[in-house]
Formats: sequence, structure tokens, C-alpha cells
Amino acid sequence: MQQAIQLRESLKNIHRKSYPAYKSLKGTYDFRDYTFSIDHVQGDPFAAPSSVSVSIPLKRTGFPELYYREEHCRVALEDALLRRFSDKIQKFSFRANGSGKSGLISTSRCGQSVLHRSALVITDTMLIARFEIGFPANGRTINAPELEKIIFDFLPPAVTDSFYYKNWKKETLQQVYELAENQQFIRKELEKRKLVAFCADGSILPRVSGVSEKPMREAIPFVSPESLRVSMKLPFGEEITGMGIPQGVTLIIGGGYHGKYTLLQALEQGVYNHVRGDGREYVITEDTALKLRAEDGRSIRNLDLSLFIHDLPNRKNTHCFSTEDASGSTSQAAAVMEGIEAGSHTFLIDEDTSATNFLVRDAFMQQVVHGDKEPITPFFARVGDLYEKAGISTILVAGSSGAFFHVADTVIQMDAYRPFDVKEKSDALLAQYPVPDFEKDSFRLPKEKRMFWGKTAKKSSGGHGGRGGREDRMKTKVMGKDGFSLDHEMIDLRYVEQITDTEQVAALSGMLKAILRENTAQISVEKAAEYLWQQMKRKGLECFFDGCPKCGYTEPRKQEIFLMLNRFRG
Repeated sequence: MQQAIQLRESLKNIHRKSYPAYKSLKGTYDFRDYTFSIDHVQGDPFAAPSSVSVSIPLKRTGFPELYYREEHCRVALEDALLRRFSDKIQKFSFRANGSGKSGLISTSRCGQSVLHRSALVITDTMLIARFEIGFPANGRTINAPELEKIIFDFLPPAVTDSFYYKNWKKETLQQVYELAENQQFIRKELEKRKLVAFCADGSILPRVSGVSEKPMREAIPFVSPESLRVSMKLPFGEEITGMGIPQGVTLIIGGGYHGKYTLLQALEQGVYNHVRGDGREYVITEDTALKLRAEDGRSIRNLDLSLFIHDLPNRKNTHCFSTEDASGSTSQAAAVMEGIEAGSHTFLIDEDTSATNFLVRDAFMQQVVHGDKEPITPFFARVGDLYEKAGISTILVAGSSGAFFHVADTVIQMDAYRPFDVKEKSDALLAQYPVPDFEKDSFRLPKEKRMFWGKTAKKSSGGHGGRGGREDRMKTKVMGKDGFSLDHEMIDLRYVEQITDTEQVAALSGMLKAILRENTAQISVEKAAEYLWQQMKRKGLECFFDGCPKCGYTEPRKQEIFLMLNRFRG
């Protein structure tokens, strides 16, 4: 390790040289209060900024061990420190002059969810912060004094103010810790009380707009129906009350613009913890819950759809079904089966984004198109068995079809953003609107594991696969939350609606490259996803980096890993 003074001298020596001379700075430097590392140097001032990091022995930071002993507390602490550091360095971004990205200082920008990110990692012994700096230049000539200003003037106060406990108000981090403990307590209570979700009284569910996660001002606070209200004595703070959604089949109804979808969206994102002030801090959904929808045009590989699709007119085998261009109903049937494969215990469905013929078929249609001419067994006919025989609950938003009243265990009506329990009222009407039985096969879940192909390396110029083959040349490009490309192939994640951060997509792209590189033969999709999940938990997001350690990766759920693998056409 070199000393900070040596970095200052090196900067003076390369001033006004050609930009590639910056690469000589790569290395680690001792700044007394922390270690500063230049991990990757950009090729020119217009390229992606340089990757740098700061490391501090954890004991030296002074944060109480209580704040990072348990994983949920550690992630909350990482999130709080990163938010503060990001705010600090943002004030200095582009205050150093130069061409292109010269003077840029940035790191991951956190949204409303509390997630584990590669930008700030607390290990057993170290606190590591990763960020980016645009090394300054005039044209392509090094402007070393400007970089010296960033590293020696701007950075030190941002680091010490953010990463040393003595510079924090003690009550601020105590509140972060207490909120994380309360949220974890509620998650455990869901399982004990056989609930799939909890929505606290006073929660603010509406967002500012469709492109903002911030809470809407002057929104109507959530108030639970008395019949569904549950109370919990939190570890920190007073008793909390709110709506508990029990396991089973739950129907959410109501007129347009009355808050049905707003409630469902809150439940979708309730698989993640949220920061204080978000309004959904105490909207908690069991963490395997999965949003399902129709997805016309997606590919499906070797999937057993016989629970929903059978006797196709082209005699195609629905016990091992593949297509490059699925219909709406077929894609949603595939989503259900893939959700089962991914270990989800709750399905979240919105009628508006579903294939109507997959959800239900009314009596008139059954009379016109007889069952022996219809290859689809609707979700309506299976939803009860999914819970009773597979332990999978369903929360479904419906605004037009009344069929699901017949199978619902809980019925919630949203009226001007206020929920009402109307189960008794709807039950009294069921006899007037009978639903005929569907002919269906016995409920049977697939037993065979689907296989995921490993390496598809092309031969190198030397005539051998492996090094120099496709897996060593794979290039990825992240396209927001819509997905990513691998070489020239798009992995479309637009309809994986619980991805909440672009950096989760970046992590998924690294995971796909990793499994293609590591796997030399067929393994099951389940084992591939489990391998990636265990690697992430044991070694961290660092094992999926493309090159040097850097910010820009965020931990996805195991469900999203499954969904990504299922959408890889390769």
C-alpha cells in the first residue's frame, strides 16, 4: 500500500500528459482515516467514469455491533450510510472542470426500498464504499490539479461525515435500527398468524405519479376494516394496528379510480422494506409473493402446462411445452407454473393485465364453446386447489368478472381509497349468480425438473471451446428496468413488475453470465437459480462483477433470478 503523499506526487508527474497515463495511478493509498483505492481507470474522459473505493476497518468506524449483527439490520445500516454519502458527494459533482465526464462524482442513488447494494458493503471486518469519479482532462490531456482537488479536498469530509459513528446524530441511526427490527418482527408475525400481508393503519399508499415512488401529499391514509384489523406489539414503539390479509383466496374489488390497483401495487412492493417517511414502512407482504400477468410474445421452454393447457388441436405436448411466441393465456399459465417452481407462496394478479380467457370463462361462453373444444382450464377452476393442495394463496384485483366471488375466502372492496370487508354481503348474492362447474383433470404439480443448458461456447481460432469461446466474450448492456442484452440477445424483463431498481437488472445480467461460464452441462433451472442465490449470499454481489469491483449492483430476490433464467431464449 502506498501513502497519500505518493498519490499527490504521481498526480503532479502526469499533469498535462496523454489521458492513458492516468492508468499508472491504479492501486491502494493510505489516507490515515481510510484507504482509498483506484480500481479501474476509464479509457478517455468521455468513457464510463473510473471506479474507486474507500475501505475502513469496521471497528474504527465506531458503529455499534447491534446495528449490523443481523442481516436485516446490516442492510438498513448500509442503506442509511449510502444515502448520506451519496448526498455528500453529489454536492461536489462537476465542481472540478474538464471535458466529457470530468469532475463527475457519483454512486448508487437509493429509491424508497431498502436493498443490499454493491455500492456500500459491511463485511465482518470492513466497511467498503464504491463510487465513480470522472478523471478530469482538457480534451484528452490530463488535468491533474482538478483530480487532486476531488481526492484531497472534496472526498475526505464526505467520507468522515458519512462513515464514522461520531459524526452522526445517535437518534438517527437508532431510528433506522428500530424500523428494521419492527419490519422484521412483522414479517415473522405474518407466518405465525397465517397472513400473507399486513397494511398498517395510517399508511400512505398512493404515489405522486406513475414515474415516482414518493408518497402523494394529502392522500387519504389507509384505515383497516374492523373485521380484518389485527394488532401487534412491536419491539420498538407502541402497538400497531392494520389490515391483515389471511392466507387463501382474497378478492379486491371496487369501482375505477377507487384504489384497487394502488393497494395491489403497495402489496407488490411490500416484499421489500421501505425507508421511514415513505408511507409504506409498515406495508409488509410475505417475501416470496409474486406478481403474475399475461406476457404476449415471450418464450417458454420445456414447461409442464398441463394443469391449465391440454388437448391442443395441433397435438402439441403440454407436459413439456415450448414456444418462441406465447399467447396471453399461455404466457400467464407459464407464469403460474414458473412461480410454483420458484417457491412462491402468494400470487398477486390484476385482472387488467391478465388474459381474460385464462382467468375465467362465463356460462354463456361455455354453452357456445363446449369444454371438449376449449383447451384452457381457467385459473378460476384451479385457484382453490392451489391453496388447499399446494399452499399457495392468491390476491386478485377484479373489476368486471364476478366469478371469483364463489371461491374467495376474503373480499375487500375499495371505496374512495378506503377498504371494506364485503364478504358477507357478496355471499348473500351467490345463489342468484351460479357458476357452472368446469371439467378439469385432477390437480397435479410437475415432478420432473426442467433443465437449464450450460455453456454454448463457440470454437476459438485454435479450434477449442472454453477460453476464447463465447462465454469469455459475452457483453451485456443494461436497459433500465426493461431488461438487458447478452451479446445481441435481449432478455426482456419489462413485465417482471417487482423489479424495483435498475441495479437489480445489472446484477441479474452478471448472474446470467456467471451461470453460463460456470456450468459445463445441463442442470435444472431450480439448481441454477439456487446456485446463483447461494453464491450471492455467501460471497456477495462481488462474485458477479464484470471486471473490477464497482457500484451499480443491487440484490434481487430468488424469484427474479428464476424469472430471468426463464426469459433467456439462449
